[in-house]
Amino acid sequence: MCNSRALVSLTLIFSLVVASVSAQGSGSKSPWQTLSGKSPLVIARGGFSGIFPDSSYAAYSLALITSLPDAVLWCDVQLTKDAAGICASDVKLDNSTDISDGFNKRDKEYVIDGKPTRGWFSVDFTLKELANVYIRQGVYSRTNKFDGNLFSILTVDEMAKQLKPRGLWLNIQHDAFFTQHNLSMRNYVLSLSKGVYINYISSPEVGFLKSIEARLNTKVTKLVFRFLGKDEIEPSMNQTYGSLLKDLTKIKTFASGIMVPKDYIWPMDAKSYLEPHTSIVLDAHKAGLEIYASEFVNDFPLSYNYSYDPVAEYLNFIDNGEFSVDGVLTDFPITPSAAIDCFAHIGKNAKEQEKPLVISKCGASGDYPGCTDKAYSKAIDDGADVIDCPVQMSKDGIPFCLSTINLIDSTDAAQSDFSNRIISIPQIMASTGIFAFNMTWDEIQTLKPVISSPYSSYTLFRNPRSMNDGKLMSLSDFLDLTKKSSSLTGILISIDHAAYLAEEQGLSVTDAVTKALSKAGFNNQTALKVMIQSTNSSVLTKFQGNKNYELVYKIEEEIRSLDDDSLKDIKTFAHSVVVKKASVFPDNLLFLTGSTDVVSKLQNTKIPVYVETFSNEFVSQAWDFFSDATVEINSYVTGANVDGVITDFPKTAARYKRNRCLGLKETPAYMSPVEPGSLMELITAPYMPPSEAPNPVLTLDDVSEPPLPPVSPTSSISAPNSTAAAPVSRNAQPKIAPGSYLLSLAMLLSALLF
Repeated sequence: MCNSRALVSLTLIFSLVVASVSAQGSGSKSPWQTLSGKSPLVIARGGFSGIFPDSSYAAYSLALITSLPDAVLWCDVQLTKDAAGICASDVKLDNSTDISDGFNKRDKEYVIDGKPTRGWFSVDFTLKELANVYIRQGVYSRTNKFDGNLFSILTVDEMAKQLKPRGLWLNIQHDAFFTQHNLSMRNYVLSLSKGVYINYISSPEVGFLKSIEARLNTKVTKLVFRFLGKDEIEPSMNQTYGSLLKDLTKIKTFASGIMVPKDYIWPMDAKSYLEPHTSIVLDAHKAGLEIYASEFVNDFPLSYNYSYDPVAEYLNFIDNGEFSVDGVLTDFPITPSAAIDCFAHIGKNAKEQEKPLVISKCGASGDYPGCTDKAYSKAIDDGADVIDCPVQMSKDGIPFCLSTINLIDSTDAAQSDFSNRIISIPQIMASTGIFAFNMTWDEIQTLKPVISSPYSSYTLFRNPRSMNDGKLMSLSDFLDLTKKSSSLTGILISIDHAAYLAEEQGLSVTDAVTKALSKAGFNNQTALKVMIQSTNSSVLTKFQGNKNYELVYKIEEEIRSLDDDSLKDIKTFAHSVVVKKASVFPDNLLFLTGSTDVVSKLQNTKIPVYVETFSNEFVSQAWDFFSDATVEINSYVTGANVDGVITDFPKTAARYKRNRCLGLKETPAYMSPVEPGSLMELITAPYMPPSEAPNPVLTLDDVSEPPLPPVSPTSSISAPNSTAAAPVSRNAQPKIAPGSYLLSLAMLLSALLF
């Protein structure tokens, strides 16, 4: 049933990967609160189905490469017309295969779970007929770029014998449906068990589990009763799953464990915030039952309590101080593997294994409105090394912290009594705004801060419960806060629009920053590093007189390299550089295309490189990072060797630095950097993203800036609804503001294409 896959090469490469992972073993000696006292099990649902089509050879292979050595492969077993068992996500095949293309008139309607359902069902096709049916991505929010690889449907026997997983989990659903079609799932499973080592069998049907219990060696094969929705009816008992939950001792008579949706354990309220955990894990353990949690995915909105961090969610189920589930069913097995082996039981004060600076982006602006006291306090508590203040200037010359010069972006200014101050200033931005320099500090303090949700177009919002929490801070208040912290190593002051403010508004932001730092005693202290950041080299030269300051040049453009002249010029006015993520790992339609020499060129001239912006929302990450912010951070830190990460979720980055897997002699696969471009190599020509022009090389003309203009003696504040002309740049155009396991994976899975 499986196409020729260069099995000798695959086996060799795979064995090397597994040997590497197995050699390191589990780094944790902390006691687990599971029933057995062992670490929780990682169960890969359909393999690594979060990236490759569910139950495909590629998905199963990737799961084995990127997971813990004892990870278990999950197969949803369906029966064909001739009683062959296949791995397919559902008995209805049209969503996960191309069966409707080849058999367009073979759809039928059956009653499934009490509902009439039309589609192409496995029971209507022989195994021979399915030989030319290919698996495709069945979750429409996931990439379909691998559908051109023609992944064949695998029989259970093929999957087990070709991939040789350490553990095999068969999930049996719709036994009654198969019986109606004169197919016996019971006979199939019992026959299979004579030639295939089955570790787990789960089913949501009590009758099926009872029918096979006496015929199986339950010391070898564990039976697990799978709970569905609490209000759904279990067919053989004709009771709701919620009612069956009340008598776990009865379940213990025919099963050794239960599997429940994760919200059975940590329920969420209607606004997607966690409620107190239930007692089900402790109750199951008291009854002698193992308990597994299901429905873990990285690419679906989590509870706001997790700040879009899937590792944080897993840790809440396995390392919360009160209980641990015995295993997790996941579409992204790399993430629980890292959570279990690298992050569980490490503690907040664990030794840091990596040294990249964790620099906040407007504080912890993923959890609170940016640049507020709440955002900054949380960033400090979360372990940020450096917190930042993007300085804006009020009409009366007070420097304060705010993400942009346009108050509409991060406050309720547009809905306030100051909404009539909307104006257009093309030098600053193409659209209209309410600008900081048109309001006094007293007026600005009356505004409510608003949390930023940069991915709201994907319906991914940030912590709505704290949408307006906190108060805006002047630069002096920000400096006072940082001096009280014992954990910070530095502060970053960002300055933009200095030339416009001086020439058009009569405001010197550089003088205001210098004065505030001096007044707060930062000129002479050494406890906190002072970092001054700007996209304008002339701003940085204003601070060259203070040798204790680190001057940070921010390159706004996405670039692929720097020429020698630009490097030499940067060296004359900056100590470090900030670049965008795409200047390190460029992408095309969120597939990494390779890596640049930007970091190495800068570091070769002794210039540290900080990269921005790292967010937790999965849509902000390339497919190569598996919808996991930790995978992305790790790839930039250990793969590209960056010196710091700028993030609106500093807790995730700070935790990454403490993970124990970075201190091992052999780094496990789930904590190895991705190989940029390896996933794109697996895309067939018809599905390949269209070619894009490469990013430009940074030149001296891009870096050179004229000196800052003198501060105009009188302010020329624009009146409401006025428009100023856009300045002309040097090119006469308007200036617009702006050890890898996957290497093995590419080698391994490239065989699938031939």
